[in-house]
Amino acid sequence: MRLILLGPPGAGKGTQAQRIVEKYGIPQLSTGDMLRAAVSAGTEIGQRAKAVMDAGNLVSDDIVIGIVSERIDQQDCAKGFILDGFPRTLVQADATEQMLKKKGLALSGVIEIRVDDDVLADRIAGRYTCANCGTGYHDDNLKPKVDGVCDKCGSTHFKRRPDDNRDTVKTRLQAYYKDTSPLIGYYYAKGLLTTVDGMSEIDAVTADIEAILSGFVGADGK
Repeated sequence: MRLILLGPPGAGKGTQAQRIVEKYGIPQLSTGDMLRAAVSAGTEIGQRAKAVMDAGNLVSDDIVIGIVSERIDQQDCAKGFILDGFPRTLVQADATEQMLKKKGLALSGVIEIRVDDDVLADRIAGRYTCANCGTGYHDDNLKPKVDGVCDKCGSTHFKRRPDDNRDTVKTRLQAYYKDTSPLIGYYYAKGLLTTVDGMSEIDAVTADIEAILSGFVGADGK
């Protein structure tokens, strides 16, 4: 099961991805994490990325695709994976498709979590994560079972992203609609896109996604 989750900042992609990981045992692949791991491991593509970053430049699409390609060859991706924050553009989407095709693989599907922009500011401003394990929470919608204690690891240390505030929402949404939202039409045209209502309660969104994934599991045989 090879998935992409689409949706603007604050749509709930991270929360839903964590639930998919826990149920199906497939990894959630973040390009940032993969990039840091490749640089740390000193792989050929990691060395190329390090040279670019050390020069103060942005890592090119071909390097990112190379890092993603290396990562999905690892054993924990044998049953599939969730791409987190990638692809972000049509160019990256095309390159990802070609990379998978060379491996004899294809995406199982793309799930868009659609939300009302007006509620995103509240969602984003209220979210925080466990500083130890990264489990996500929200001031109103997803509190720990015990106040101040992470459900997953028991840590009492939490953090908020500096850009998780109302002042940055507009800028981040503009970037999403400019670069990433065209992927919705791209994957719809390929018959891969399914949309769920991200305005529903978190468990309801999970149930909708589960219904979609049951079809993917049957189709993939994994």
